Amino acid sequence: MSVDSFMGPISRRDWLKLIGLATAGTITTPPLVAQPLTAAARPNAGEAPVRLSLNENPFGPASSVIAAIQREFGQLCRYTDMGAGQLQHAISAKEGVSVEHIVLGEILEPLGTHLSLKGGPGGEFIYSDPGYTALIDAASAVGGIGIPVPLNPAMQNDLPAIGAKVSPRTRAIFLVNPHNPTGTVTEADELRRFVRETSSKALVIVDEAYLEFADAFTRRTLADRVRAGDNVIVFRTFAKIYGLAGLEIGYGLVPRPIAQTLRQQGLDNPHLFNRLAVAAATASLADAEFVSRVAATVAHEREIWLELLHELQVKVTDSRGNFVFFETGLPHAAFAASLLDAGIDIGRAFPPYDRWARISIGLPEENALARAAVRQVLGRSGIKHRASDAR
Repeated sequence: MSVDSFMGPISRRDWLKLIGLATAGTITTPPLVAQPLTAAARPNAGEAPVRLSLNENPFGPASSVIAAIQREFGQLCRYTDMGAGQLQHAISAKEGVSVEHIVLGEILEPLGTHLSLKGGPGGEFIYSDPGYTALIDAASAVGGIGIPVPLNPAMQNDLPAIGAKVSPRTRAIFLVNPHNPTGTVTEADELRRFVRETSSKALVIVDEAYLEFADAFTRRTLADRVRAGDNVIVFRTFAKIYGLAGLEIGYGLVPRPIAQTLRQQGLDNPHLFNRLAVAAATASLADAEFVSRVAATVAHEREIWLELLHELQVKVTDSRGNFVFFETGLPHAAFAASLLDAGIDIGRAFPPYDRWARISIGLPEENALARAAVRQVLGRSGIKHRASDAR
């Protein structure tokens, strides 16, 4: 059965069985098509809840990636050596930068540690609040100082306010685009202009983990600023659209001097990576069609979510990621508990938006269950809001 074929409605239990068969090599990845919800899809008592809390991609990895992983099983007695170099060259070809610019790994935390230690304690790291703070937390653990900047009224990175915080104490500016948890993107020309100007004053780090889910990827990515020699780092991960969250691998496009320092510290040592992760990442880059299909499927599911939220007249952000973010009017703990009672796990709150919720895009039948639960909870609460002007 190919990934393009249509499958009828299946239960969560059957889905998990299919995943097990795919891992065993007996079938390929399930198709990326919307499927109608059936009663059998509702989690049974005692089953784990539907996990829509961590922005994972439930459609991946591609069948070609599963095959690449399987080919490595017989080589697990061997260290990762040549494979890491092959992956770097594959990234180089995709991004149009030399391998000297590429540092493999989920580098945000070690990068935060390195930048904070360099020059001693007291360096400042500017970021949007709320946001994904792995780099900030790592820097703070060794003496760095996080400088939070609230989002603008459209719940986007507030670039003028961020720029106003830059000082001689600034070690780095950390931006996530599309933003997490709001999913908003900064207009491409505005962001490029800001980065070009601000990177002459301080290092700018842009996390593009969700950018493949947004439209106009080529126009929005800032990889060209690295190619141009600006003081900019672009981070990507295979955890999201490529569906490899369990293998913990990503990469940074890094200015040569910083990349050289990170390599001297051993960050790029091939022994840091396992053969399965490297093989999976390399195969992922070769399957652009799969990425396009995932992005289109997620966009379709996201639009169905937004239609419901507008129907319920709640405020909602203009998310371009694989998640939605909306105002519930309820304390997050109460709203999340109500959804968990219905078998849906949506994860944590994002202060100061304590009456907002982020829900990841899951499989079509999981999304249908979650939407039904949201409709029931918000309908029962009787809370209605005007849709956000940001939409």
